[in-house]
Amino acid sequence: MPSTSAPACRRPSARSAIRPRPRAGPPLSTGTVYGGWVPRNENVFFSATAAAAGAAAAWRRRAASRMAHRAWRWVHEAGAVTAECPGPLRFGRIGAGTRLAHPQGTVFGERWIHLGGHCIIGEQVTLTVGLMPPEAAPPGAPAPDFGPDPVLRLGDGVVLGRGSHVVALAPITLGEKVYCGPYVYLTSINHSYDDIAQPIGEQWPRTAPVEIGAGCWLGAGCVVLRGARLGRNVVVAAGAVVRGEVPDFSVVAGAPARVVRRWDAASGGWQPPLRTPAPVPFPTAGTAAADVERLVEAGGLEQQA
Repeated sequence: MPSTSAPACRRPSARSAIRPRPRAGPPLSTGTVYGGWVPRNENVFFSATAAAAGAAAAWRRRAASRMAHRAWRWVHEAGAVTAECPGPLRFGRIGAGTRLAHPQGTVFGERWIHLGGHCIIGEQVTLTVGLMPPEAAPPGAPAPDFGPDPVLRLGDGVVLGRGSHVVALAPITLGEKVYCGPYVYLTSINHSYDDIAQPIGEQWPRTAPVEIGAGCWLGAGCVVLRGARLGRNVVVAAGAVVRGEVPDFSVVAGAPARVVRRWDAASGGWQPPLRTPAPVPFPTAGTAAADVERLVEAGGLEQQA
């Protein structure tokens, strides 16, 4: 009959006996290379060598970055087109002080492009006369001839923002001091789609002259279509699509663009009225002194002895 008594308590063998927890490693000391805590047995010579190599690599990266930026600035300056340095472009006329920033966009038909003086043409601006550059014409196709008169004419002080396109097949004229924001599109061409059996890109486009009066401001991304005639000092809102005639001293917005504000000569103000007053420029020293004298004479200020 098996015994029902409790088994005898066994003593743990030597192998299974609980051993004491090993002592912690050596204490940490302040490192001199990384400015933090490093073990005492750290290879200080190796750490100093790695730090020196990292510093040298960082210096090389900074030097390469400076050289790249200086080289790009030199290329940017040397690649600009001016009347003195026209490069490969042969414009019909380019006025003094006019500058086409580098890199230029697509430019062809420059024989019929006249640029006034002190114009600023931003980077990647397209200036074209015709449908395609001569080198892209089919073999045997006659060279384009638009006659002796310019087709694309920019007045003095015109500014074309970066990425703008001026595409002319019929005459396009920009008056003096017309300011265009970036990515403005001006064209005197419009594709026709009369023949449904022929691809639209192969149908001869419709054309009509475009005129933009002096002092206009064209906002970023606006489009001016063929036949548009803008008066003087017209403001075109960003993203507007303009066609037809726009009167002098007006503001247009929308697609299609419509007049949202204009100058009323009878009342001598804008209709509807401006929401905020016109900003006042910083006065020059002479102007400020004259204003003070007028205030003193009018009694608005007490003259100090």
